[in-house]
Amino acid sequence: MLHYAIVFLVVALIAAVFGFGGIAAGAAGIAKVLFVVFLIGAIVSFFMHSRRRV
Repeated sequence: MLHYAIVFLVVALIAAVFGFGGIAAGAAGIAKVLFVVFLIGAIVSFFMHSRRRV
């Protein structure tokens, strides 16, 4: 999931450099959403894993 967020961030940066503002904004929005989903998944996974150990 984090890999896809980074890919969309790179796409947004490249699109911004070449002047495609709409595509850059869309890709940046997708990257933000994927990063938040990754963070939530990582936190839930961390708590579930620590709960099993105890």
